[in-house]
Amino acid sequence: MTTDEADDIARGTGSGSPSGRERETGSDPLRVAVIIGSTREGRVGDAVGRWFMDRAQDRSELELAVLDLADFDFPVHHPGRATGQMTEFTGEIARAEAFVVITPEYNRSFPASLKQAIDFAYEEWQTKPVAFVSYGHGSAGLYAVEQLRSVFTELHTVTLRNGVALDFLQQPLGESPSAARHDRSVRVMLDQLGWWGRALREARAVHPYVA
Repeated sequence: MTTDEADDIARGTGSGSPSGRERETGSDPLRVAVIIGSTREGRVGDAVGRWFMDRAQDRSELELAVLDLADFDFPVHHPGRATGQMTEFTGEIARAEAFVVITPEYNRSFPASLKQAIDFAYEEWQTKPVAFVSYGHGSAGLYAVEQLRSVFTELHTVTLRNGVALDFLQQPLGESPSAARHDRSVRVMLDQLGWWGRALREARAVHPYVA
């Protein structure tokens, strides 16, 4: 080790020790946007969102914010210039450092409302982890998740292996004996989301991403 390298480490600026900025960002709560993807009248997506937040709210290392697409007034046709609501949504995507997407399965895919919202942003998604909470009857929304993985891969995100899949055909939301298994799935998924979120946050601080 050279004298200069030793001095850098002592100051916390060399490769042997994280910088003050890296230590600070590493200790801050991870900003997680929880996106409710269904906007259908009579949907259960809002109930699933509340169920998930009840299980995630005690995670002090995560700063969770719900983005319910039903609360946004997006245009039917994609305009030449972004509307205020589009800009507000993409701003929230830019602010977030990780995502949980809550999606139903419609005809073996995810809702058009969710695809529309995803497409409003691009760079704002990049180098951030995405987790999925899916629900449906029979397949538990897993066909929708598989299609979403392809979409988010194109957006340069990291999609988590573990997620939460709710099958309303077999068991209503929150009822035993599935409750304990679902609670564990939420816990494991959030553990992984936190790891990836912090790792990618630190990577972005050190090395700018090239798409």
